[in-house]
Amino acid sequence: MNTALAPEPAIEVIGLAKSFKKLPVLRSLDFAVQPGSIFALLGSNGAGKTTLVRILGLTGQFAAVDEVLTGRENLLLVARLLRLPDPPAIASGLLERFSLSDAADRPAGTYSGGMRRRLDIAMGLAGDPPVLLLDEPTTGLDPQSRREAWRLIRGLAESGTTILLTTQYLDEAEHLADHIAILHEGTIIQQGTLAELQAQLPPATTELVTKRPSLEEIFLELTGSNQRTEGSQP
Repeated sequence: MNTALAPEPAIEVIGLAKSFKKLPVLRSLDFAVQPGSIFALLGSNGAGKTTLVRILGLTGQFAAVDEVLTGRENLLLVARLLRLPDPPAIASGLLERFSLSDAADRPAGTYSGGMRRRLDIAMGLAGDPPVLLLDEPTTGLDPQSRREAWRLIRGLAESGTTILLTTQYLDEAEHLADHIAILHEGTIIQQGTLAELQAQLPPATTELVTKRPSLEEIFLELTGSNQRTEGSQP
């Protein structure tokens, strides 16, 4: 008999509640995130996603990026604030890892949305944290940059980083998450793997239909974005 113990969760939340004065925002939340996995908190605007992430740890959409500083200077600043050894080497390594070396000495304000998101995530990883919190990481990105962010997030998880992300995009949770929790009016109303959530509904009647490409698929095909990743130009 296998007596090996299950690994301790990287994040564990039990009975978390939050109110602003008399207005309840989060109501007795319970969930756990396993190491090296992607946990998606799915919910519409106002469901309480950002409040939860702020309780667990400060994050935001490009919140850390200083647009006046260059990409390298942003990373140097974070490394020095964290009192890490050899900040220049850390900055250079992160710029290369996130395909930003060619734009390293340009002001971050000249970066495209996808490049800024890569820089933001790189800054969050400056100290090699085991857990990364991402609050709606692809909001405002074009389809190409959004797919690039997905590849980046999945790659981080495959390298061992535990990721909790919030999103209101169902396809994003479907593509990325190992485990999904649906947050509605401050309460997790269901959670599980995609297969477990799909099992909550009866199977659809099988019909023979011709699948038409989505507008996103058309855009990516016409712009050649399915074959290339975003370069250093904005």
